[in-house]
Amino acid sequence: MQLSAPSSASDAVADAASNPVLRVPPASPAAAVAYFGASLAFHADVSDVASALAEGGDPGFVVIDTRSTASWDQGHVPGAIHLPTALIAEQAEVLLDKSVPVVTYCWGPGCNGATRAALALAQLGFQVKEMLGGFEYWAREGFEFETWEGREQRAPDPLTAPVDGGACGC
Repeated sequence: MQLSAPSSASDAVADAASNPVLRVPPASPAAAVAYFGASLAFHADVSDVASALAEGGDPGFVVIDTRSTASWDQGHVPGAIHLPTALIAEQAEVLLDKSVPVVTYCWGPGCNGATRAALALAQLGFQVKEMLGGFEYWAREGFEFETWEGREQRAPDPLTAPVDGGACGC
């Protein structure tokens, strides 16, 4: 399918009005820089978290699993601290150091538990990022996880990660 340029300015306006993507025009480049820069300050993806943890040594952050005990037992990121969102107010300052950034996660993209936890931690004065994709994408991308029975690892889902284990290139 070849795309052709609109023949006039009025055609361009009509095309944009009928196009659901362009019905609201893209932000200016300066606004996009501000938005996407801020997004990266608030979020990390599972691949970047896994890479930083795999390097060994101190990654410079701590990972917090904000889910229930039953969810934690079902599977969690190795080395994560279990701190359910409901317990943050009473336990965060005992378990965490405010000088160390925190990365929160919950089940996955359909759950906002990590967002609620990040908000609660930020309100207490912690530097925090949310791990996009949560535990679901950690497991789907083929990273090792811990359960109450021990360590487990699944093959990468080809819809979320390269099956050869290589970097996705993004």
